[in-house]
Amino acid sequence: MAGTYGFLSTHPPTRCGLATFNSALAAHLVPGGASGGVVRVTTGGDDDGRAERTRVRGPGVVHTWSARSRTGWWAAAAALNRFDVAIVQHEYGIYSGPDGADVLPLLRELNVPSIVVLHTVLAHPTARQKALLEQIVAVADAVVTMTGTARDRLLIGYAVDGAKVTVIPHGTADHASAPTETRHRPHLLTWGLLGPGKGIEWALRAVARLRDLQPSPSYSVAGRTHPKVLEHQGEAYRESLHRLGAMLGISNAVDYQPVYLDETALGRLIRSADVVVLPYDSHEQVTSGVLIEAVAAGVPVVATHFPHAVELLTDGPGLLVPHRDPAALSAAIRRVLTEPGLAASLTNRTYSLAPTLLWPAVAARYEALAERVLAARPPAVAAAQR
Repeated sequence: MAGTYGFLSTHPPTRCGLATFNSALAAHLVPGGASGGVVRVTTGGDDDGRAERTRVRGPGVVHTWSARSRTGWWAAAAALNRFDVAIVQHEYGIYSGPDGADVLPLLRELNVPSIVVLHTVLAHPTARQKALLEQIVAVADAVVTMTGTARDRLLIGYAVDGAKVTVIPHGTADHASAPTETRHRPHLLTWGLLGPGKGIEWALRAVARLRDLQPSPSYSVAGRTHPKVLEHQGEAYRESLHRLGAMLGISNAVDYQPVYLDETALGRLIRSADVVVLPYDSHEQVTSGVLIEAVAAGVPVVATHFPHAVELLTDGPGLLVPHRDPAALSAAIRRVLTEPGLAASLTNRTYSLAPTLLWPAVAARYEALAERVLAARPPAVAAAQR
């Protein structure tokens, strides 16, 4: 075992993809929490605000850094220095400072090896975003991207040391054996935090084109509105979807579930789906936890050409369609639902892939990486740090 781990990230009770990822990684790297701790970053969203007012830290949290504090990085670094290795989740806008720049002095203040996990690698960053990420990679002992696409984008578009970059996939719980619900019509599913760019409006238009099927499919949209969207725009996006569904005449076919599902409930919902629909608008998304969960659960996926989907689904367990094209989206869904043998063929392509995506396998790769960065530190330096 590599030693003790300190994690820097948003973290429960915050509800976002980064927090969920960090919580799962920490749980599998340090079972029981005895050899690790979380420095929780709060971004000012609704869940963060409630937690701060009630002093709720969440399990395993040893320190809290508010993004409203421009000097909080120093105390956060001191907390991470109590562990053997720091694992830092990076996303623009999580940390204080322009583009979250205050994570950089924190990394420079660390006396222990750092592994920085890049959740976003932009193809067209601003000059400041590009310079910041290059400096982060320069300071870190190791960098993780979750897809080969993100690694290639980093090596081609940024001045970084490629020897520092390791690809480790986004982990997922094992939903393949979750009990399934009996449904009497085909079931389409999209889940995750809701907001503009999710592309649900294109999926609704696709569902309207499938009403001739007998029986016609139902469509579940599960997930709360993203805290940042809720803070600035309220429920305007969700309300626009309700209006669009009514206009298309499919309100009765769409089930909105504005909840944050726990692992058990999410597993049941995923396994009840005939098709997972990912109609995202983004051309930048190099990592999708939802996509990984669907693939590992053995459910066929229809997705737009966002980078992670192109990498994982090409000749794999799903079909790709152009962005913002409800006709192509409905045609692909129709194929999965009606073409003999296609759904089974797509599902069969997940069997060799799924075990590598489960959290125990992913955590083992982080542990191996941590052992490498510790071994690379000269003994004299390691002794001085203690």
